[in-house]
Amino acid sequence: MGYLSFFLSSLLVLATLHGILAVEYVVTNSAETTRGGARFNNELGVDYTRQTMVSASNFVWNIFQQSNEAERKSVPRVSLIVEVMEGIAYAINNEIHVGAGYIEGIKGDIKTDFNGVLYHEMTHIWQWPGSNTPRSRNLTEGIADFVRLKANYVPDGWVQPGGGSHWDAGYSVTARFLDYCNGLKDGFVAELNKKMRTGYNDNYFVELLGKTADQLWSEYKARYGN
Repeated sequence: MGYLSFFLSSLLVLATLHGILAVEYVVTNSAETTRGGARFNNELGVDYTRQTMVSASNFVWNIFQQSNEAERKSVPRVSLIVEVMEGIAYAINNEIHVGAGYIEGIKGDIKTDFNGVLYHEMTHIWQWPGSNTPRSRNLTEGIADFVRLKANYVPDGWVQPGGGSHWDAGYSVTARFLDYCNGLKDGFVAELNKKMRTGYNDNYFVELLGKTADQLWSEYKARYGN
């Protein structure tokens, strides 16, 4: 009986380790000779960044209500590369590219700023893309910023709740609107992401909340006096 308990416990440990190690996270600093690359090594580092990638993945899966691998995108490896480039960061082909110039210029707490960017880009790794249309692309950016919002990594310069000219403007405008919609139905963003696995349709808002996105936007603006 004792051997059986030990065997079952060992299987449980192995299963847990498999779940933890199912995704490989790789961090490379290819800009070490630059000021930003040196700052990355000195104030962030490979180990910290890799652990933050793990934490961000778990956070995204929780937001998307994806409790098992079958519900998630199949991504065996996620790479992050610090390099000399224009802009802050972008995600493509399961790689996150971060600008050394951005890291050099971070003001205030470097980890808070960097983590916010990383949570946004990790969302792009795991979210379903919808379809290749301007509205769908802006919506995916809004979902990525929604995750950043829920992780409490809101940077200076974001619009306040109720701000913006249209719900599909993307980024913080759409993130604030999605937060409002998620307040109407807990898990709305998770359900929206699931639907976007096979494309995007404006009718998803009607299916999930009983109103068009434009109707919801009008009510959202009214809610905040705009």
